[in-house]
Amino acid sequence: MGFDSQSQSQSQSQWGGGGGGGARNSLIRRKQVDSVHRKPKSQLAKELTVPHLVAIGVGSTIGAGVYILVGTVAREHSGPALTISFLIAGIAAALSAFCYAELASRCPSAGSAYHYTYICIGEGVAWLVGWALILEYTIGGSAVARGISPNLALLFGGADSLPVFLARQYIPALDIMVDPCAAILVFIVTGLLCVGIKESTVAQGIATIANVCAMLFVIVAGTYLGFKTGWSGYQLPTGYFPFGVDGMLAGSATVFFAYIGFDSVASTAEEVKNPQRDLPLGIGAALSICCALYMMVSMVIVGLVPYHAMDPDTPISSAFASHGMQWAAYIITVGAVTALCSTLMGSILPQPRILMAMARDGLLPPFFSEINKSTQVPVKSTIATGIGAAILAFFMDVSQLAGMVSVGTLVAFTMVAISVLILRYVPPDEVPLPASLQDSIDSVSLRHGSNSQDISGDDPKGSVGSSKDSSKPLLDKVDIMVELPLIGKQLPLVNYTLSEDNRRKIAGWTIMFTCVGVFLLTYSASSLGLPSFLRYAVCGAGGILVLFGLIVLTCIDQDDARHSFGHTGGFICPFVPLLPIVCILINVYLLINLGGDTWARVTVWLIIGVLVYVFYGRTHSSLQDAVYVPAAHANEIFRSSENYVA
Repeated sequence: MGFDSQSQSQSQSQWGGGGGGGARNSLIRRKQVDSVHRKPKSQLAKELTVPHLVAIGVGSTIGAGVYILVGTVAREHSGPALTISFLIAGIAAALSAFCYAELASRCPSAGSAYHYTYICIGEGVAWLVGWALILEYTIGGSAVARGISPNLALLFGGADSLPVFLARQYIPALDIMVDPCAAILVFIVTGLLCVGIKESTVAQGIATIANVCAMLFVIVAGTYLGFKTGWSGYQLPTGYFPFGVDGMLAGSATVFFAYIGFDSVASTAEEVKNPQRDLPLGIGAALSICCALYMMVSMVIVGLVPYHAMDPDTPISSAFASHGMQWAAYIITVGAVTALCSTLMGSILPQPRILMAMARDGLLPPFFSEINKSTQVPVKSTIATGIGAAILAFFMDVSQLAGMVSVGTLVAFTMVAISVLILRYVPPDEVPLPASLQDSIDSVSLRHGSNSQDISGDDPKGSVGSSKDSSKPLLDKVDIMVELPLIGKQLPLVNYTLSEDNRRKIAGWTIMFTCVGVFLLTYSASSLGLPSFLRYAVCGAGGILVLFGLIVLTCIDQDDARHSFGHTGGFICPFVPLLPIVCILINVYLLINLGGDTWARVTVWLIIGVLVYVFYGRTHSSLQDAVYVPAAHANEIFRSSENYVA
C-alpha cells in the first residue's frame, strides 16, 4: 500500500523474518539510520566546520557559467528582469535545500540523496539515484575540466599560447580533439583530494575566495560605471519586462541550474564535526551567498549594457570594454579559471563518497568502501573517480552530454523531497538487524510474544498495515461523556478519530497519488504536441490529484515517530507538506523538459545500472540476510546482545 508496502509484507510474517527473499522485497527493503549500535571498520575524518562547508557549497555552485549565462538569458528570455529570474530560481533551489538540510542533519552519513532514499523509500530506487549521481559527477567533472584550458589560454595571450604538452591537439585518425591540460588538472585535483578532506577543502576555499573577489570587482566597478553613465540598460522603451512575465519565468528555469552544487555539502555529512548544527548552516549560507552574488552581478551587467546589445559569449568582459576598461577582462578571466577549478573539486569530491556508501551497503564491490587509515579518505574510490573523469576529459568533448548532468541532480532533488514526506507521515516502523543478532531477537520475541500478532498487542506499530487490520473500520468510534450541569445529567458525545494504522495507510497512498498527479500535471503542461482535449484532461486530472494530496496531508496528523527518527536535534523543514510538494513539482517539470536526446542517453545508462543491480547488487546487498523487527524493540535487542555498545 503506497509507500508503506514494506511494512505490510514484513509484518505479515513472523518476527525474525529475513528481508532478502524475492525480487519485490529486495527493491523495497530499507536500511536503518546509522547509530551508535553500528561499529564501522573504519571512519572518515571528522574535520569539517561551517566555513569548510560554505567553501565546498559556494565553490561547487558558482562555476564559470555565470560569466556567460547572464548574457544568454538576458538576450533571449529575461531582459533587465534577469535579477528577478535569479531570485525566483534561488527560491526554487532553496526548497530543495530545506529538504536536504533536514535529512542531512537526521541521517549524517556519506551518500547524500542515495543514503536518504535508501532509508526512506527503498533499495531499488536508491540504487537508481546513486547510479544517476555517478553519471552526474563523472560527466560534470570532465566538462568542467575541458572548460579550463581555453580560459587559461586567454590569460597567456590567446588560444594558441599554451605549451604544446598542454594545448589541445587534433588527432585525424580518431577524429577527436584531445585535451591534455584537462586530464592533468583532474589528476592534480584527485591527488589533492587523496591527501585529506581538510587540506582539499582549504585549497577549494582559496580558489573560491579568488572567484568571489573577481565577482565583487564586477559588482563594485560596475556599480561605479553605472552611476557614472546613467545605467543605460534600464533606460529602454521596452521597459523592465521586454519578454513579459513568461520570459522572466523561462529565464528562471534556465538559471536554476546555476544553483546546482550545494548538494555537495550533504555528501560530506560523515566528515562534519557537528552535523546537526553545521550541515543546515553550511547549506543555507552557501546558497544564500550564491544567490546574492548572482543577483548583484546580473543587476549591474544588465544596467551597463542594453540586454539586446550584450555579447552572448563574453557579456561581462564586453560590458566593461564598452566603457573603456579592457583590462578588466583579465580579472574576469582569473575569476572564471578559479571558478572552474573550485567547481572541478566540487564535482570530484562527492562521487568517491557515494561509491563508498554504495559499497558499504554491498551494492558495489568492497574495493570502493576501503578508507585509508592515515588520511581517512576513500583513496581507492577517489583514484578510480579521477581516472574515469580524466579519460573522459582527455578524449571526449562532453559538452553535448552536459544535459545528462542535470538528470542526476534533479532526480536526487525529487527523491529527497519525497523522502521528507515519507519521514514525516510514514517513517519506517521496522528496522533491519544483522542475522548475527538472531539469538537476541528470539529472546526479545519470546519476552513479548512468539509472533508478530502478540507483539502488536503491546505495540501497535509492530504490525502496521498487516492484513488483520483490513477488517477494521476507517474511523474508530470513541464515546466521551460530557457533563451538562444545567440539566444535571451526562450525555454521551460520539467522536470519530482516525486510527494510527489507517492514518499510515491513507498517508502512504496519498503521497503516491500526489507523485502521480505531479507527473501527469507537468507532462501535460510540457507536451504541446498532445491534442488539446487530451492535454487539458490529463492536466486537470493531475492538478486534482496534487491538490487532493496537499489537502489530505495537511488535514491528517504527521507521525509521532518523526520526533525520534534518526539523529534528533537538527534542522526541521518548514511548511510540510506544501514545501516538499512544490519542490517535487518544480524538479519533475525541469526533468521532463530536458529533451528527448538527453533522456535517450540517460536511459541507456540506467539500463546498464539495472543490469548491474540485478546481477550483483541485489544478491550482495548487506540487507540480503537482514532480520526486520519493530523499531520500538530494536534498542532492547541491542541491549540484550553481547555486541551492544554501551
